[in-house]
Amino acid sequence: MFTIDFTSRVPIYEQICNNVIRLASAGVFKSGDRLPPVRTVAKEIGVNPNTVAKAYRTLEIDGYIYSTVGRGTFMTDKLTKDTAYRDMALKAFREATKNAELYSVTRQQLIDIIDAIYEGGGKND
Repeated sequence: MFTIDFTSRVPIYEQICNNVIRLASAGVFKSGDRLPPVRTVAKEIGVNPNTVAKAYRTLEIDGYIYSTVGRGTFMTDKLTKDTAYRDMALKAFREATKNAELYSVTRQQLIDIIDAIYEGGGKND
């Protein structure tokens, strides 16, 4: 169910968070659905349970899931298909912008790319 790229620079707990968001966006997880237990996910993907627990805590802080002692962890209604994709896109855009700034890409160059995309293509595709 979860796919992890162990060669990626993205921390594993973030990949787990992204997987939950992706699966919710695809309709696999719906509001009120119970998520698999931490130990089950950890065993399935071959990571330490603390890593999965950190991902679940992050998702809970962000309001995507909630935990009930003795019952498990459940999806909230915060994730809908459109908002989940938007949130993932904005997160990826922020990271890409940080990397661009790190490599001295100017603000105007980024704006030109955005304008070209919103105008339907152009030299910066």
